[in-house]
Amino acid sequence: MSSESTPPLYLANWILTRILKRKRNLVRSKSYREVQANIIHKHTHMPNGTYCFLQFQIPDHLLPRIAIVGRPNVGKSALFNRLVGGNRAIVVDEPGVTRDRLYGRSFWGDREFIVVDTGGVVTFSKSQADCMEQLAITTTVGMDGISLASREAAVARMPSMIERQAVAAVEEAAVIIFLVDGQAPAQFFGQEIFSSTIPLFIQRTAPLEILNKTYGGKFQAGLIAADVEIADWLRKKYSNKCIILAVNKCESPRKGLMQASEFWSLGFSPMPISALSGTGTGELLDVVCSELKNIEALDTSEVEENYVPSIAIVGRPNVGKSSILNALVGEDRTIVSPISGTTRDAIDTEFTGPDGQKYKLIDTAGIRRRAAVASSGSTTEALSVNRAFRAIRRSDVVALVIEAMACITEQDCRIAERIEREGKGCIIVINKWDTIPNKNQQTTTYYEQDVREKLRILDWAPIVYSTATSGHSAEKIITAASMVHKERSRRLGTSILNQVVQEALAFKPPPRTRGGKRGRVYYSTQAAIRPPTFVFFVNDAKLFPETYRRYMKKQLRSDAGFPGTPMRLLWRSRRRADNEGKTAGVNVQAPGSGGKLALPT
Repeated sequence: MSSESTPPLYLANWILTRILKRKRNLVRSKSYREVQANIIHKHTHMPNGTYCFLQFQIPDHLLPRIAIVGRPNVGKSALFNRLVGGNRAIVVDEPGVTRDRLYGRSFWGDREFIVVDTGGVVTFSKSQADCMEQLAITTTVGMDGISLASREAAVARMPSMIERQAVAAVEEAAVIIFLVDGQAPAQFFGQEIFSSTIPLFIQRTAPLEILNKTYGGKFQAGLIAADVEIADWLRKKYSNKCIILAVNKCESPRKGLMQASEFWSLGFSPMPISALSGTGTGELLDVVCSELKNIEALDTSEVEENYVPSIAIVGRPNVGKSSILNALVGEDRTIVSPISGTTRDAIDTEFTGPDGQKYKLIDTAGIRRRAAVASSGSTTEALSVNRAFRAIRRSDVVALVIEAMACITEQDCRIAERIEREGKGCIIVINKWDTIPNKNQQTTTYYEQDVREKLRILDWAPIVYSTATSGHSAEKIITAASMVHKERSRRLGTSILNQVVQEALAFKPPPRTRGGKRGRVYYSTQAAIRPPTFVFFVNDAKLFPETYRRYMKKQLRSDAGFPGTPMRLLWRSRRRADNEGKTAGVNVQAPGSGGKLALPT
C-alpha cells in the first residue's frame, strides 16, 4: 500500500485503527487508548523513503468540542465515560449527580476532540419544587450553620446555575449530542415519577401491562415533555450548530429502532445507542466526526512539548475550593454555592499563568471523615471522595485549602498525611482571610505559628492567605505553586550534596551503639525527582536511627532548599553486598591449589 493513499499526518493513527479496531462498537483496548488519546503523529519523509513519526500533543484549546446535553438521568455521564474511556464521570442511578462541566479528550479514527459532560437541564417551564425534586437537591444535608433565608436562596439558584454550565458547554461546542432516554421513567396520569416509590430498574425493564397491573395505573414510556422543551430550545437558539439526537438505553439493535421511532417528532433523526454496552456508539462517532473540521494544517510552533504541571485543589467541604478555581481562571468555571457537596466530579481546567506557563487546575469535592461518609449512606459522596484522592495522586502540586475561622481540624491533618504519603508538592491556602476580625501585623505571625504547630507533617509547605470571593491574593497561589513545582523538579549536584552531608556529619556525627559501632556515610547522590529522592550509601543502615535520619533531612532542607515538596531519603547498606562477595569468593577453588581456598583479587 502506498503512502499517498492515506493522509500523512494521520498515517500512524490509520494503521493503529485498522489493526486494533476489530468491531466498531467494541470497547477500545486500553493500550490503544493510551497510545492515541493524547498524541497525534506527524510524519517526516526520510531520504531513504521511510517515514519517521514524531509525537506532538495537540493543546486542548485547538481541539473541537462535543457537548452532551439532555434532561437528568438519561445517561449523559455514562456516554461521556464511554467516549473518553475509563470512569471519569460519576455514574449513579439517580438524577442530578452531574452539576459542573466535565471535559475529556477522545478520538475516533484519525480525529481527536474534546467531549463535554453537562448537568441535566430542567428549568424550562418548571417550578422550583419540581426542579429540586428532579435534581435531588436537599435543603437539610450540609446546610448546618446557614440561615434559612440563605439556605432557600442557595437551593433556588442551583437549577439555574446547572443550566448556565450546560449553556456554556453548548455555546463553545462544534457538535451537540442531544441525549434522550429510550426507556424513559414511566408517566402516571401525565405526572413524571422520579421518587423511590417505583425502582428505576423496574420502570425501565418491566412491561407496561405489568406496571399497570402491579401499581394500579396507566403508565406510558418514551417521549416526555422535558425532551420536547429541550429540543425546541436547541432548535431555536442553536440551529447553526450540528445537533445529533441520540436515543440511549437501546441495548438491542432490533428493538432500538422501535424505541427510537417515537422521537422523530422532535424534528431530528434519532440514532439508537447504548452507552452501557456500546451499541451504536460507532455510528454515532462516525456522524460526529463527519461534522468536525480538519486540523491537518496544524502549525507545529503552536504545539507545546513542555510538561504541564497539575494543581489539585483539595480540602474539607465548603472551604472555598471552587471559588479559588473561578478566581484563578477569571470565569464561573464551576458552581459555587453554600450547599455542602456542590462539587462532585474532579473538574480539570487548563490555565495559563502570568509567566506564560500552562497549568492544569483540578477542582475536587470536599473530603469528609470516612465515618461521616459511611453514615450518610450516599454512594455519590463516596465516589466523589474517591475521585478527590485520585486527583491528589495524579497531581504535581496540591493546594490544601483551609477555612480561616475554622483553622486546622483533624480532617485537615488526615488530608495532609495523604498528601505527604503520595509524595506531592503542597501549598497551604488559608481562604476567607477577610473573615478574621481585628487583624493587625502580628495576626499573620500568630496564625502561621498555629498552623505549623498543628500541621507538623507539612512544615515545609508555604502558606498563602487569600479571599477567593474578591480575588484577593489569588495570583499568589499560582506563584507559590510554580515555585513548588520548580523545586520539586530540581536536581542537586552530587558534589554539592556530599558537601552538605559532610557538614551535617561534622556538626552532629551518628550516635554510637552499645557495642561501640557508629554509622558511616560513604557518599550520597540524588536518584530521582518529583519528589526529590536521595540515596545514602552507608556501612550499615541499622546504625542510623530514625531521629538521626530526620536530622539529616532537616539539614538537607535548610542548606539545599526544596521548599514546598517532600523529600525521600533512602539508606543503602554496603555490608550485605561485601559479605555476599566474600561468600561467593570463598566457594571458588583455584586449579592446582591443593584444596586451598582462593579469594578474588
